Amino acid sequence: MGEAPQYVAARVQQALAEDARTNELGIRVDIRGDQLFLRGQVSEPGQRDRLGEVAHETAPALHLHNEIKILDASGPGEDEHLD
Repeated sequence: MGEAPQYVAARVQQALAEDARTNELGIRVDIRGDQLFLRGQVSEPGQRDRLGEVAHETAPALHLHNEIKILDASGPGEDEHLD
């Protein structure tokens, strides 16, 4: 019998936090059957890709769904005017 999903998720979460390529604490890891879902937000596409790599290396038997969103850090929008 395989490892319980919550243990796999915890192992992936720990790897994302401790791996020098990622050092990311705010990513949610969910396991559903043989599917691994990464959810959260990061500031750059490269970080999203690195998180996917680390997760895949940690649990290579699972099918990865990298649903991490890239934050738009383009700067402030228009000024808000209060009447």
